[in-house]
Amino acid sequence: MTKKSASAQSVTAKSLPVHLSSEAGFAKIAKLLSPAARQFSEGMGFAAKSGAMLVVPGTDGKPEAALFGTGSDEGLADNPFLAGKLATDLPPGRYHLAGKVAKPQLVYLAFLLGKYRFSRYRKHDLRDVTLDAPEGCDAATIERTAEIICMGRDLINTPANDLTTADLAAAAKALAKAHKAKFKEIVGDDLLEENFPLIHAVGKASAVPPRLVDIRWGATDAPKVTLVGKGVVFDTGGLDLKTSASMLLMRKDMGGAATALTTAALIMASGINVRLRVLLPIVENAVSGLSFRPGDIYPSRKGITVEIGNTDAEGRLILADALTLADEEKPDLLVDFATLTGAARVALGPELPPFYTDDEALAAEIARISGETHDPVWRMPLWKPYQAMLDSKYADTNNTGASGFAGSITAALFLKRFVSDTSAYAHFDIYGWNPSAKPGKPEGGEPQAARLVAALVAKRFAQK
Repeated sequence: MTKKSASAQSVTAKSLPVHLSSEAGFAKIAKLLSPAARQFSEGMGFAAKSGAMLVVPGTDGKPEAALFGTGSDEGLADNPFLAGKLATDLPPGRYHLAGKVAKPQLVYLAFLLGKYRFSRYRKHDLRDVTLDAPEGCDAATIERTAEIICMGRDLINTPANDLTTADLAAAAKALAKAHKAKFKEIVGDDLLEENFPLIHAVGKASAVPPRLVDIRWGATDAPKVTLVGKGVVFDTGGLDLKTSASMLLMRKDMGGAATALTTAALIMASGINVRLRVLLPIVENAVSGLSFRPGDIYPSRKGITVEIGNTDAEGRLILADALTLADEEKPDLLVDFATLTGAARVALGPELPPFYTDDEALAAEIARISGETHDPVWRMPLWKPYQAMLDSKYADTNNTGASGFAGSITAALFLKRFVSDTSAYAHFDIYGWNPSAKPGKPEGGEPQAARLVAALVAKRFAQK
């Protein structure tokens, strides 16, 4: 039985109806309007094209209803996030969706996420638009989900001067405290003492030391789920320095850590019966006399030696030590999130993160839930012959391929070497950013695949 918000339980006269209509079905919707409203919509040439919006006046001249075009007959059932336009296009006021709505949970979520703006440094003149939760919607759960997603967006959007390695760790600690989870942090040279040499090597050049955050939550006898997130708070590229244009968005290089925290918050808030662990290797890839160099060779926690082919391929190095730690516990499910390669964007663009796994059942489950949650991802192959691209003359492996081909695949293959005992393992090479505004997805940080993985965990493991 679904819970309803007070607004969903009773729609008052002060709430203006929003009629959803496909192009083919608009004639039927028009019959629901008063003659004055119908005549106005005809005069304005409203044809219910996808995303079209029109507020129509009644006989007294006051707004009678809003019309929202969904384009095809599938409408919001096919693309529920189109409803995010309601948050940005409707005039100020309170509204409700007239009639039965397909996928009401996602439609309401899209509206709430469409209202998001990053306002830490600049005030935004937001429209005061309220939408009553649609019938059949668990309003409290969706509102909580939107709040958590916006938390993840805020983290990614925060620039590196206000989100150092210490600041990101503090945000993780605050989340752990809010959910009564255990928090542990290994900082600076203690990383060497605790055998995390690659995390230390990447982060040692920064004025703010590197660290590994370890969060544990849930019953110790519950199924083990471990999330790993790349936490590079800023990436200069190291001595293989990025261009100024390439550095502009490097605040988002901790997007994997933000996504892991977002996913963890969704899981903990839902009370899913798992023993959750979150591992965040957090560094700044800075330039100083202590920077790690191309050609350097480092040991890893796994015992695999790594030659540095490029210091701008630092994310996979810090993930390698964290994944090794995760794998030592043999969790029932291991997932990592990382803004890892530009090659992934070349292959699939910014809106469709690739994921990699050798577990066929897990791959099918991820693909199915991706469609159900409208949190899009696409499977890419762990093509083992490409492992040779990472060969080194002096170490067990190089951190980059010399050819430049198959960059996302070779990065995934590199990570897979550090996960040997966990069968249910998936790597998500996310972008973590909306380069332009889309319905429900304002320009800026986006914890991609967080809702998907939280739903995956909920379906795989029993609720409390």
